Amino acid sequence: MKIAMKVYGIPTCGTCKKALQWLKAHQIDYEFINTKEQPPDRERIRDWVESLGAKPLRNTSGQAYRALNNHQNWTDEQWIDAFAENAMLLKRPLFVQGDRAIAVGFKEAVLQEIFGL
Repeated sequence: MKIAMKVYGIPTCGTCKKALQWLKAHQIDYEFINTKEQPPDRERIRDWVESLGAKPLRNTSGQAYRALNNHQNWTDEQWIDAFAENAMLLKRPLFVQGDRAIAVGFKEAVLQEIFGL
């Protein structure tokens, strides 16, 4: 199956590794983008928030998230600013087709549904 997509994450992330192995096993073409080396710009992040919402994009298990103060009532705009300032706040992996975020995190059942497997 040849479905081109971009996968945003970091190479040392265990969840990203599992997701990339799954994509390879299902012969799904992808481009991996290391968000540490190539952080996404604000407009791209805005598109993702419009697609999925800010809450699912939050990496709540990372140190960057734990270091935030008074973020409980932030608006989407405040989250977009935070994600743009520190890409480690973005949950990984993030799956994007075109400019649209289609999934975040690795859940095999969700990807099977997306790809019709």
